[in-house]
Amino acid sequence: MTVSITRLDSAALGGSGSILMRQRRDHARLDTMMNRWLAGGADEELDVLWQDIVQLVFSHAFAEETVLWPVLRRVAPHGEELTARVEDEHQAINELIARVEKSPDDPRRTSWIQQAFTLIRQDIRDEEDELLPHLRDAFSDRRLRRIGVAWETVRATAPTRPHPGVPRRPPGNALRGVPLSAFDRLRDVAPVSGPAARRAFLVAVGAAGAAAVIIRVVRATRRPGRGDT
Repeated sequence: MTVSITRLDSAALGGSGSILMRQRRDHARLDTMMNRWLAGGADEELDVLWQDIVQLVFSHAFAEETVLWPVLRRVAPHGEELTARVEDEHQAINELIARVEKSPDDPRRTSWIQQAFTLIRQDIRDEEDELLPHLRDAFSDRRLRRIGVAWETVRATAPTRPHPGVPRRPPGNALRGVPLSAFDRLRDVAPVSGPAARRAFLVAVGAAGAAAVIIRVVRATRRPGRGDT
C-alpha cells in the first residue's frame, strides 16, 4: 500500500535533492503564499504575491507533466488513470487563472482566485497522497535524485503563465509550450530594475533552444542506470 509523502521525512523520501522532497517544498511554498494572499493586504502587495503564485504554479506543473507523469504511467498500477485526473486538474487551473489574468477589473476576480486556490490544494493532495508515493515505491534514492535534477532543469525553462491551448503531454507540450516561456519570462523580468533589456535578451536566447534540451532530459529519465530501480 502506498503511503502519502506528506507523512515521510527527508531520509525516507530519498534526501533533499529527491524529486519527492523538491515537490513537497514547492507545495509547501504554494500553501504559504496562498494563505498570505487570503489574509489580505495592500493591493500592490497582493498583486505581486499573485504573480509569484502564478509563476510557481505553471513552471511546477509543466515540469510534472514533462518529467514525472510519463515515468509514473510506466511504473504505477492505473498510472494512466491517475495522471489523466491530475492533468484534468491542471487544465482547469490553467483555464481559471487565464480568466483571472484576462479580466483584472472583473468583480468576480477574487472569487475566481479563491476557486483556483481550492483546485491547487486538491491537486497537491492528489499528488502527495496518490501519485508521488508510486515513485517512492518504484525507485531507489539515487534514481529519485536523478529525476529531481531532470525536473528542476525542465522547470527552469518552463512557461510561467497560463496557456490553456498547450497540450498536457510531451513532446507536444515542450514543442508548443517552451517557446511561449520566452514571452512569459520577458513579462516576468520587465518590472525588474536594472538592465531589463539585457535580461530579456538572455531569457529569450535561453528559451529558444529549450525544447530540444527538455526532450533530451526526458529521454534521460527514461533510461534507468545500473542499480537505479
